[in-house]
Amino acid sequence: MSVKIPLGISACLLGEQVRFDGGHKRLAFAVNELAPFVRFEPVCPEMAIGLPTPRPALRLVKQSDEAIHLCFSKEGGKEMTDQMRDWSAERVKSLHHLCGYILCAKSPSCGMERVRVYEPDTNNNRKAGMGLFAEKLKAEMPWLPMEEDGRLHDPVLRENFVGRICALHEFNQMWQRGLTRAQLIAFHSRYKLLMLAHSQEKYRELGPFVASMSQWDSLEAFAFEYRNRMMALLSQPASRRNHTNVLMHAQGYFRRQLSSPQRQELAELIDRYRCGVQPLLAPITMLKHYMSQYPHPWLTQQRYFDPYPEALRLRYGQ
Repeated sequence: MSVKIPLGISACLLGEQVRFDGGHKRLAFAVNELAPFVRFEPVCPEMAIGLPTPRPALRLVKQSDEAIHLCFSKEGGKEMTDQMRDWSAERVKSLHHLCGYILCAKSPSCGMERVRVYEPDTNNNRKAGMGLFAEKLKAEMPWLPMEEDGRLHDPVLRENFVGRICALHEFNQMWQRGLTRAQLIAFHSRYKLLMLAHSQEKYRELGPFVASMSQWDSLEAFAFEYRNRMMALLSQPASRRNHTNVLMHAQGYFRRQLSSPQRQELAELIDRYRCGVQPLLAPITMLKHYMSQYPHPWLTQQRYFDPYPEALRLRYGQ
């Protein structure tokens, strides 16, 4: 990967001591594993609006007007809603170059989901909110891959997130070099098998859309909509069933070159993956071996076989 992927991140996840208690929430996966491949752009929204560290804790509060407010947690604490919303609305406008964002879970500014919302009159609280900065970020760039630090401990969600930021990075680089219809079609072709692994239904819907490219007056408008649809498709985690179908499809490209025992061995390996006995890496490794022996121009350029840096070892346990 010649150009590092621009990735937004809550500053506390990089080990910066910016939390309300003066501490941090260093995310080892980001600092130790992702760092060689990405260019982090850290921010702490609460520090950015002028709050010090340490500071009184903030929380989301549902007040009598039914709206969500950002207030200091102590009773009668000062409200920071307008400051956070105004700063967030302005900040996210400058983040369109990013290919993903890692957010701090449970934070009233950065939490992506299930942030506690308090009702001061009843003292009840529900895990039903979203951080004010995260909310603006999602509204401004609905195509942007977003994940929380806690969710990235899940190997399926981690693999899905990294795959999406790599795909978006490649797409954005293509766009920056200058869009052409040929490049867009080639990009779509390279991602066919990977998209099928995520959602066969949505991939079939995307095909006619790509075929309609010539009907669009603006190629940039088409690319914008294509990016939305592609990222929505890839946000669905790839399933074992879909992976199996993709592997069987790739196997068909070698039916003439392989001997009967070789075909049987590969078929059995794919079936063992389908049954959960072998990890995904096993049949993919064998297919890549045959691809090196019997190169096929279309199959060789499929991102499915190398969707992200191998050093991240994301398919080892699937």
